[in-house]
Amino acid sequence: MTLPLSYVHPTPDSPWGTYLMQVDRVVPYLGHLAKWVDTLKRPKRALIVDVPIEMDNGDVAHFEGFRVQHNLSRGPGKGGVRYHPDVTLEEVMALAAWMSIKNAAVNLPYGGAKGGIRVDPNTLSMKELERMTRRYTSEIGIIIGPQRDIPAPDVNTNPQIMAWMMDTYSMNTGSTATGVVTGKPVDLGGSLGRVKATGRGVFVTGREAARRLNLNLEGARLAVQGFGNVGSAAAELFAQAGAKIVAAQDHTGTIVNGRGFDMADIMAHVRDSGGVGGFKGAEPMADEAFWDVDCDILIPAALEGQVTADRARRIKAKLVLEGANGPTVPSADDILADRGVLVVPDVICNAGGVTVSYFEWVQDFSSFFWTEDEINLRLDKIMIGALKKIWDTADRHRISLRTATFAVACERILRAREERGLYP
Repeated sequence: MTLPLSYVHPTPDSPWGTYLMQVDRVVPYLGHLAKWVDTLKRPKRALIVDVPIEMDNGDVAHFEGFRVQHNLSRGPGKGGVRYHPDVTLEEVMALAAWMSIKNAAVNLPYGGAKGGIRVDPNTLSMKELERMTRRYTSEIGIIIGPQRDIPAPDVNTNPQIMAWMMDTYSMNTGSTATGVVTGKPVDLGGSLGRVKATGRGVFVTGREAARRLNLNLEGARLAVQGFGNVGSAAAELFAQAGAKIVAAQDHTGTIVNGRGFDMADIMAHVRDSGGVGGFKGAEPMADEAFWDVDCDILIPAALEGQVTADRARRIKAKLVLEGANGPTVPSADDILADRGVLVVPDVICNAGGVTVSYFEWVQDFSSFFWTEDEINLRLDKIMIGALKKIWDTADRHRISLRTATFAVACERILRAREERGLYP
């Protein structure tokens, strides 16, 4: 593995360490482009900012914020902003790098970027949240822009936060710049279909993978970790296809029902209570027992590093669909492969969100907006085409879908790097 950068000390199962191992595994398939591979192991730009705000009680609080641009060879940076107490520079670096791979895998004209603030947003009032968002946007405003780096929602951020970011950037530049962020409210230039796009991508790639496995979705049993926009949207689409959601887990608890949840009931419960915990249509169980649930399809759609080696040995699913970014550590990847469990990796499986973000960006520039049906048709076509190319690569080299995805994406990134050359 490449020596770590001076400000990051990764372990093999840490986010940046995981990413570096994934890159190392793809080097044998890059041909002459391998000479450029160190480009992928170093972020182009990493910004750490202080975010001071006045709290409602008059105190001044300081929060640490980040924006990392991993690679810009194929276009402006693109990637979300997350608010979470565990956000670190190393995590944001890895998430930005995975965005580079993801955008190239579906052939979007973007590089990879990511941002975050180390904060528990649930401890802030709405006004404090707005002040923090606006100050963070002003601090990172020196590197973002519609043609430079375009943030989007991620963990604990939403269309309202994107609206504040867009407004702040616009006020600072003196003109309305709807294209500076995606995932905005529709009234401010957001795209129809964006909220459920990531979950839809998980479903579309999962449906194609199930066909490869001769796994009938009618009656298939699903376990979903993370029941936010991604996990719940994917669960709804699988349920509409005849599958049963038999287990779910989020920050409020873990629940199971072997007969399957009533999706209308659980969605209403999550909207009212903020999580799956306490849902009366299922039984509670210990959080760690989630990984022992008897299921056909597992969707980890929470945070990175959830599928460890120990958990990989216990998973009963035939198919793992990575709705989250980086949920499976490399050692667990190898165990699942040895056990014959097919993993559709994050960098293609959850690319539906950034694909529709691209549609939103294009619509903002043209001021011409598509219907939701048009959005979904375009999304499905791109996702299916990208997965087919990746699967063909996997079959040709007899490698995993993850390594094949990295092979396709890294080739595109490094070819752009080679053709652009070095300046000066």
